[in-house]
Amino acid sequence: MNIAVLGTGSVGATIASKLVSLGHDVMMGSRTAGNEKAVAWAQAAGARARTGTFADAAGFGEVVFNCTKGGASLEALRAAGDGALDGKVLVDVSNSIPPLPPGSASLGEQIQQACPGARVVKALNTMNAAMMVDPGQLPGAHAVFVSGNDAGAKAQVTAILQSFGWRDVIDLGDITTARQVEAYLGLWLALWKSLGTMAFNIAIVRR
Repeated sequence: MNIAVLGTGSVGATIASKLVSLGHDVMMGSRTAGNEKAVAWAQAAGARARTGTFADAAGFGEVVFNCTKGGASLEALRAAGDGALDGKVLVDVSNSIPPLPPGSASLGEQIQQACPGARVVKALNTMNAAMMVDPGQLPGAHAVFVSGNDAGAKAQVTAILQSFGWRDVIDLGDITTARQVEAYLGLWLALWKSLGTMAFNIAIVRR
């Protein structure tokens, strides 16, 4: 599958590298062609890796991962071009730092509103980058969440998450539920400080 990853930071590079290792063709998108971080990633990742602008990547990917910083996500998606994401699954991994005020629209909702033709799915924003692509580093089943309006898009994202090794993928409902997973950021940061490690996640105990 052709997959685009928007963003050249640790989250984008980690997800892009995992996708390449699974046999996907991946383009990392950035503001400008020839971005140094993107080029270095592609050289390390091998023949299935390539780079381009946000617009190039949006045109390339059947599925698009938004791994940009939350404050820059809407600008990056606008740079992808009007209609470039129409009909495509857009996986939003972004978080807002500081968190958005309670009751305000989540980044996931804002992205769906800004890209009405895209099939936005919020996922993977509740753990650190290494955990996103390697849940097996913790024992037992622990949870990753998906939120979105399109059932087919959520099913496609769930399949990708399962290929990463996730066993407990919980569908929270429509894109408005992205507010809840984005609000978890404050607790995640407090846990990181308290535990002294980022190698943790949520496990849901069911009856």
